[in-house]
Amino acid sequence: MSLVPFDDRDGWIWLDGQFTPWREAKVHVLTHGLHYASAVFEGERMYGGEIFKLTEHTERLVKSAEILDFEIPFTVAQIDEACKATCARNALRDCYVRPIAWRGSETIGVSAHDSRIHLAIAAWDWPSYFKPEEKARGIRLAWAKYARPSPQTAPTGSKAAGLYMICTISKHIAEREGYADAMMLDWRGFLAEATGANAFFVRDGVIHTPTPDCFLDGITRRSVIALARAKGLEVVERHIAPHELPGFSECFITGTAAEVTPVSQIGEHRFTPGSISLSLMDDFARLVRRQLQPA
Repeated sequence: MSLVPFDDRDGWIWLDGQFTPWREAKVHVLTHGLHYASAVFEGERMYGGEIFKLTEHTERLVKSAEILDFEIPFTVAQIDEACKATCARNALRDCYVRPIAWRGSETIGVSAHDSRIHLAIAAWDWPSYFKPEEKARGIRLAWAKYARPSPQTAPTGSKAAGLYMICTISKHIAEREGYADAMMLDWRGFLAEATGANAFFVRDGVIHTPTPDCFLDGITRRSVIALARAKGLEVVERHIAPHELPGFSECFITGTAAEVTPVSQIGEHRFTPGSISLSLMDDFARLVRRQLQPA
């Protein structure tokens, strides 16, 4: 399949308060964010002209920047409006939205107090993260090579660019082996998440999900938990050990890109997409299309 490079597209990108032609939205090769990962970002989806949980995403972006010790020079309200305006300027109503903030090129070195903080917002058409036929039967996950680090080792409460390096490596290995993604453990050996999505498991009608104490408590994750509880389902957040996997009948992952996606395999363990996974997948699809009232 031929891919259109992201630096060679028509359209507009919101950059530091004004719209810039897509191909001209560039940074210098000595940008601090490139060398030292001083960048934070969000992944959002617009459905039918409305960005799902927009303000929650923006608030997390601002908080992520604070954790990385810099302040974005725009308010939450201004960033919200810029996200909406970017979609409108590109004539998009169903799309993926990517705000990103980073330290600029004024200084190069670990210390960068005097660097300028930049903010850009791009939006583009992006269909299902996984192939539709693959999603319907449940995706297959390998075991990730790397584990999620301790909060004492990395700023795990932020959606920071640097934290995704191990995700890219693990997903590449999984895809080369014929899997769709990889399941990551945390530094203690408990189940954590997929490379870009939170995980849920079902046993005897009860949903279990790893406690997000060293990875992001996803916005989609919280929305799905609310949907499940509104259906009368019990949701238990706890540390889950890998040896428990044979006792679960269903598994699914959640995220802005993944939405709600059933899982049929994690390494040597098999699951069958069942009524809970499939109903929550449908409920979430209706929620984001405003066909179902949130709990």
